[in-house]
Amino acid sequence: MSAAEAARIVVLPGDGVGPEVTSAALEVLDAACHAGGISIAVEQRLVGGAAFEAEGAAISPETFERCRQSTAILFGASGAPRWDHLTGDARPGSALIRLRRSLGLCVNLRPVRVHPGLEERSSLRADVVRGCDLVVVRELAGGIYYGERGRAGEGPEERAFDTMTYSRAEIERVASAAFDLARTRRTRVVSVDKANVLTSSRLWREVVTDVGRAHPDVALEHALVDSFALRLVQRPRDLDVVLAENLFGDILSDLAAALSGSIGVLPSASLPAAAQPGPAMYEPVHGSAPDIAGRGIANPIGAILSVALLLEHSLHHSDAAARVRAAVDRVIADAVLTRDLGGTAATAEVTTAVVAALPA
Repeated sequence: MSAAEAARIVVLPGDGVGPEVTSAALEVLDAACHAGGISIAVEQRLVGGAAFEAEGAAISPETFERCRQSTAILFGASGAPRWDHLTGDARPGSALIRLRRSLGLCVNLRPVRVHPGLEERSSLRADVVRGCDLVVVRELAGGIYYGERGRAGEGPEERAFDTMTYSRAEIERVASAAFDLARTRRTRVVSVDKANVLTSSRLWREVVTDVGRAHPDVALEHALVDSFALRLVQRPRDLDVVLAENLFGDILSDLAAALSGSIGVLPSASLPAAAQPGPAMYEPVHGSAPDIAGRGIANPIGAILSVALLLEHSLHHSDAAARVRAAVDRVIADAVLTRDLGGTAATAEVTTAVVAALPA
C-alpha cells in the first residue's frame, strides 16, 4: 500500500451491542487518523444474525470477498438468543469462524492491562492487580476446536470425542509471534501446556523450546495449565507474554479478564502468520450482550482499544495507537465510566471524552 493509497477497513458491526461499540470505535479511529494524516476508506457490511435476516447467511459471499480484499476488519459482536436455533452457515457465530479459518488468522492477541484507576474494580485485591500488563497469545486456527470429532453408539456405550491435533508448523508460527512480541515488551514468555498428560502438549513444548533457542534475548518458561491458572490470579504482575494453544488460550484469556475490572475494556487482534499477506481482524472480547443492546450503556473501551491494535498492526502507526491508549487512560482517570465500571456515563459520553482527550 503506497503512502497515498487509503487503507481499506471493512466494518462488521454485527448484533446486540456490536453496532453501538463499533460506531464508537469508528469515531475514535476517524479522529486518530485525521490527526495523524492517515488515509482510510471505511465500508460497513452486515454479519451475524443481522446478515441472516437480510441475506440468508451469517456472512454473504460478497461480504466475505470484501473482507478478503481489505487492509483490516473491525468486528463488533454476533449472535443473540433469537438465533440460537440456527445451524450451519446460518448460525451467527459461523461467520467469525469462517473468517478466522479462511483468512489464516492463526495468532490471537489478547492484551490484559489494569488501567490506573480501575484497580478497585477488579475481582481481585487492588494490590494484586495494580500495574498488571500482560498479553495472552493464543493459537487460533488449530487444536481441539478444529480436530476430528464425533459421537457413536447408543445407551450406556454412547461415546463422544474431540481430537486435539497440532503440527510443528502450526506451533512454530504462533510461538514465533509470541517471542517477537516479547522483544517489544519485557522479553519474557511463559508457554502454557499440559505436557505431563497430553502428547500434543509434549510436541508443543518441544517446538516452543526450539523457537526459544532462536530468540536468546527472550526468557522462556514452561508451565502446566492448571497450576498456571492459579498463578494468573495470584501473581499477574509477574507475567509479560503468555503463549497457549487454542483451548487453553481461550480459557486463560477469559480468566484474565477478571483482572481488568470488566470484560468491556478488553480488545483483541487476530493476525495471520508473519509471512502470510492478508488482512487482520480486530474486535472487543465481550459478546453481543443482547440484554443491554440499544440502551446506550455498553462500554466502548474494548472496541476503542481494538482500534489501537488496528492502527499498530495493520496500519503500522504505533504513534497513533499510543495516542488512542493515552486518551483512554485519561478518560478512565477522569472517571468517565460506564455502568460496568461503576460509573454512570453513556456509551456516547465515553466516546466523546476519548476523542476530546486524543493528544495532537
